[in-house]
Amino acid sequence: MKFFKLKISVLFVVLASFFFSKADAFYLSGQGVNITFDKPNKDSVIRILAIGNSFSEDAIEYYLFGLAKAGGYKVIIGNLYIGGAPLDLHLQNAKEDKPAYEYRKVGLDGKKERFPQTSIAKALADENWNFISFQQSSPKSGLFETYVEPLPLLFNYVKAKATNPKVKYVWHQTWAYAQNSTHNGFVSYNKDQARMYAGIVDASKKVMKLIPFDVLVPSGTAIQNARTSFLGDHLCRDGYHLDLNIGRYIASCTWYEAIFRKNVIGNTFRPEKVTEKEAEVGQIAAHKAVKKPYKVSQLKEFSN
Repeated sequence: MKFFKLKISVLFVVLASFFFSKADAFYLSGQGVNITFDKPNKDSVIRILAIGNSFSEDAIEYYLFGLAKAGGYKVIIGNLYIGGAPLDLHLQNAKEDKPAYEYRKVGLDGKKERFPQTSIAKALADENWNFISFQQSSPKSGLFETYVEPLPLLFNYVKAKATNPKVKYVWHQTWAYAQNSTHNGFVSYNKDQARMYAGIVDASKKVMKLIPFDVLVPSGTAIQNARTSFLGDHLCRDGYHLDLNIGRYIASCTWYEAIFRKNVIGNTFRPEKVTEKEAEVGQIAAHKAVKKPYKVSQLKEFSN
């Protein structure tokens, strides 16, 4: 019997080794094994579009390009921007084909262009996007009931318009406000950061079941992880938008690892005003978030 069990164990290890290595088609995380997608190819241009607001601006417009370049990837990054835009506004704009967005686009040279009065349909047709992301506005980010009606309709609209049949869809889990935030939306969470974060996590879990997203980018958990370090609750510049340097860097590190499926720890890119120690904390906070997107990982080794 022991010999039989040993043979079964060996067979399992061999099979697991085969499947986990073949095209890296599985991703191991603290939440179990999730079937996702093949790693992006460094020989190709990876095109990423966010249907977002100022939180996607913070997360992808400034430092994601530098991280990708340092990792050996060629990228084009787009952001359909309306400040504070919630899902229901995106849906309304889609239905009306409304040119309501400032379309920001970071090209292969790293330079950003801005195109005013752009519609979702126009931006979708502009590139053969490999990844398209969605997110909720920050005041509603922890209120899943605000997702249920508009998100499926918006997702179906985008899916019908996307030009790349192999496009992967991304959910961007945003972050909780600073504890001292004076944002009106904080009232929905009794002005409690932990409560807001818990709501965001709960909504993230549910949205991954509501919509067949391929990727979860847990920026919210990465920021919460970093708050347990010496950085503390100082990652927002105004109580809700991220600090221009380390705050934005942490979110971009999270995007990098989630999209490229490559450990961000050790990536050589860091903004000029981010210290080596801060960058190390940011990378570890992001890495741990991608591994465990629904739970805070305490960074005790960086407590001071």
